[in-house]
Amino acid sequence: MSHRPFPGRRGVLRGSLAASAALTLPVGLGAAPAFARSGRPSADWGVQTGDVTTDSGLVWVRSDRSARMIVETSATESFRDPRRWHGPLLGPDTDFTGTTRLHGLPSGKQIHYRVLLADPDDPRRTGEPVTGTFRTVSRHRRDGVRFLWSGDLAGQGWGINPDRGGYRIYDAMAKLNPDFFLCSGDNIYADGPIAATQALPDGGTWRNVTTEEKAKVAETLAEYRGNFRYNLLDDNLRRFNAQVPSIVQWDDHEVRNNWYPGEVIASSDTRYTEKSIDVLAARARRAFGEYFPLSTLRPGAKEGRVHRVLRQGPLLDVFVLDMRTYRDANSPDDQVTDPQGILGREQLEWLKRELARSRAVWKVIAADMPIGLVVPDTTEGRPNFEAVAQGDPGAPLGRELQIAELLRFVKHRRITGTVWLTADVHHTSAQHYQPSRAAFTDFEPFWEFVSGPLNAGAFPASALDATFGPERVFVKAPTASNVSPAGGYQFFGEVDIDGGSGELTVRLREQDGTVLFTRTLQPGRVGQ
Repeated sequence: MSHRPFPGRRGVLRGSLAASAALTLPVGLGAAPAFARSGRPSADWGVQTGDVTTDSGLVWVRSDRSARMIVETSATESFRDPRRWHGPLLGPDTDFTGTTRLHGLPSGKQIHYRVLLADPDDPRRTGEPVTGTFRTVSRHRRDGVRFLWSGDLAGQGWGINPDRGGYRIYDAMAKLNPDFFLCSGDNIYADGPIAATQALPDGGTWRNVTTEEKAKVAETLAEYRGNFRYNLLDDNLRRFNAQVPSIVQWDDHEVRNNWYPGEVIASSDTRYTEKSIDVLAARARRAFGEYFPLSTLRPGAKEGRVHRVLRQGPLLDVFVLDMRTYRDANSPDDQVTDPQGILGREQLEWLKRELARSRAVWKVIAADMPIGLVVPDTTEGRPNFEAVAQGDPGAPLGRELQIAELLRFVKHRRITGTVWLTADVHHTSAQHYQPSRAAFTDFEPFWEFVSGPLNAGAFPASALDATFGPERVFVKAPTASNVSPAGGYQFFGEVDIDGGSGELTVRLREQDGTVLFTRTLQPGRVGQ
């Protein structure tokens, strides 16, 4: 698209490859030489940007030692007459990570930035700068919006495989040059150790990069931090982060499979010495906030939450949900009243208010779990349910009651342009929800699109629950469980909103970028 010039890619790659060259890999995979400026702070883990607005953005970095974070911005990659931002002192309290908020930026422009890490005792001693770029949100409808989404990274023991070139899906996504990337949860698998090798069905061997923190399930703060660092060992991901800003949410595997507040891990699960999920979740949440540039989880942020609205100009608002922190316990989910639900009452009321006040043409509801797909929870050997649906095709029960309340609200308030995006189930599909097919009928039709995984085991298609009348219009999923990334079935989705017509086009894509399914939706409608 002509209105989205590609960034100065040489500058981006120069900075991110410099970081790659200095990265120390695990023993046996070869160690690269250190920076020429030995003894100075270095940003081996690359840079990221997140929660970008029309005039601001967050820049993230991690140092290898205590350092002062400095960011310079410029309209060009030559960095002539740069603007300088003095960021925080990075130290052990945040695992040497930190973010700097850039503000007063021009709208709809490509921003080039470089991060320098300075010796806190001698600011003249700085490490090799690491460069990146991002676009601020345009205030003009004509510019359109294009973004990608997916989730589920390094799951089921399928980690960074150097024989396959690592997380190659990120290179395919980078070629589309999106305005941002929405990660729909399971950014790590803290409950999934990664061994050096795994057997493949064809008799071959999958070989993983390994680290000490990924040798067991995460329990300590250090182990959760190590899980986030693990993914940043991948060159493709670091290059992508340097080019594309992110909107990040979490789900269960950032803590433990299928977790809910107040849960106590069974004594039979001997992998865990810490049995309190609340303790583990607090550690994971802290590491999550340290390793991603989230506006509401920055140190000192008043909200201290994952759910938030990211306004992407006149065409789009993104409503990022947290379907994990406030939910009730996983259960058979057949209760006739459920005030807590999967969102919690406070978050549900927040979502209603924000949807009602939104003036964007499209309102993307970024859910970390699907609405009508049945996701069982057999963690403790009981027939409980993990998401919203429980397979009963009749009137809403359990967590469905809260979703029914939200859908009814959207209909009666005449809120137009709602689209649901999610990941979680490790296949890709498109579901259309229609009252004429449903047991609950007081809502307008809507679409739910599913994508993922990025690099994890793929699984068969989930069963549908008929309560809200879903029809699976498209699906691609394996027939076997836990198909490795070598077997395919790795997916991401694309959303492209045209600035002229306002039409929203969804494309479901495979790992190499091949388009599997396309659907174009019309603006200004309560239902589609």
